Amino acid sequence: MTLLSAFAGIALVLALAGVYGVMSYSVALRTREIGVRVALGGQARDIASLVIRHGMRLAAIGLAIGLSGALALGRVMSGLLFGVTPADPIALAGAAALVTVVAFGACYLPARRAMRIDPIVALRNE
Repeated sequence: MTLLSAFAGIALVLALAGVYGVMSYSVALRTREIGVRVALGGQARDIASLVIRHGMRLAAIGLAIGLSGALALGRVMSGLLFGVTPADPIALAGAAALVTVVAFGACYLPARRAMRIDPIVALRNE
């Protein structure tokens, strides 16, 4: 059980790093667009909402695929499960909530960086 918990923790850290990397790269690619939005009067709150909404949409797609896979493979692995049913709603909801919180945290840091983009610098770089 300890080994499985360690692997689950490592998987969660890898998911955090992956979502952070994708969102950071996305913000870097969209620096000019975000600079234009800020130059035209976009508020920091709107920029953060844009980045977080994009990241959470990706996380929701991943969660839907993951939960579908968990439900499908739960029946196959039912002999290995002890103390929970293959489609235990509390375990699945808890895992989904944990992944959602981690994804939000991973999206928040690139969103903060996007809020601080100076439009003059962003537009001058190109």
